[in-house]
Amino acid sequence: MKRMLILLTGCCFALTPLAQTDTTGKTNESDTIRVGGMIIIKKGQTNGDDYEEVTVHHRKSDYKPSNISTNWFIFDFGFANYNDRSSDSTGSIFDLRTGKSVNVNIWFFMQKLNVYKHIVNLKYGLGIETNNYHYEDTRVTYLKNPNTVILDTIEHDKNKLAVDYITIPLMLNFNFTPSREEGFGLSVGMSAGYRYSSRQKFKDDGDVDKNHGSFNLEPWKISYIAELQFGPVKFYGSYATNSMFKSGLDQVPYNVGIRFSNW
Repeated sequence: MKRMLILLTGCCFALTPLAQTDTTGKTNESDTIRVGGMIIIKKGQTNGDDYEEVTVHHRKSDYKPSNISTNWFIFDFGFANYNDRSSDSTGSIFDLRTGKSVNVNIWFFMQKLNVYKHIVNLKYGLGIETNNYHYEDTRVTYLKNPNTVILDTIEHDKNKLAVDYITIPLMLNFNFTPSREEGFGLSVGMSAGYRYSSRQKFKDDGDVDKNHGSFNLEPWKISYIAELQFGPVKFYGSYATNSMFKSGLDQVPYNVGIRFSNW
């Protein structure tokens, strides 16, 4: 029994140093904090003097593009104009009011399909284009049966021609930063639009008068289109392949503006 007590006492003395905290050596304790794209590892160390060692690691982005992605309800706002190639005797009559002629597009959806490593993609969609051409000379008047255009004797307060299309765009997209959600890219292609509405609108002393008709306008509009992306900022442009009128006037429409979309 006496030997057993001596043995237990020796074991207790041997285990006592292991139970104490070592205040002079290094500890293996560490804290990990994630902040945005960084991983911060905080290590507690003491070597005589107390100090902290902090290691910062930049982790890779978690963004992984899908092979096919959909963007719903894209909104465009820009300026509408045309290249008037009509004869010099009539060209100045159709000058537009600076900053007043606008183009507004609403795309119901656009999809992006991966073609090559998310660097080359196919973009397509469906939407409506609305174009409002405000004339400087408010006497310009379109007549029906037969379709013709004249200079009326009445000078209106405001006078515009509105032409709307339902349009399908098809573009080849080049994404120069495929690992970033909002990077840098370029899209080029063509669009086909079918005119579903056209009207001339006059405004005098607050009263509005609308005149609906085809006005000898082409039913289809085929355009070259492009899009530039600089991070969250996106620009678009379009230029038609031919005049928007069947005959007589030779006016090729084009639009430029800002696009509000996710990609």
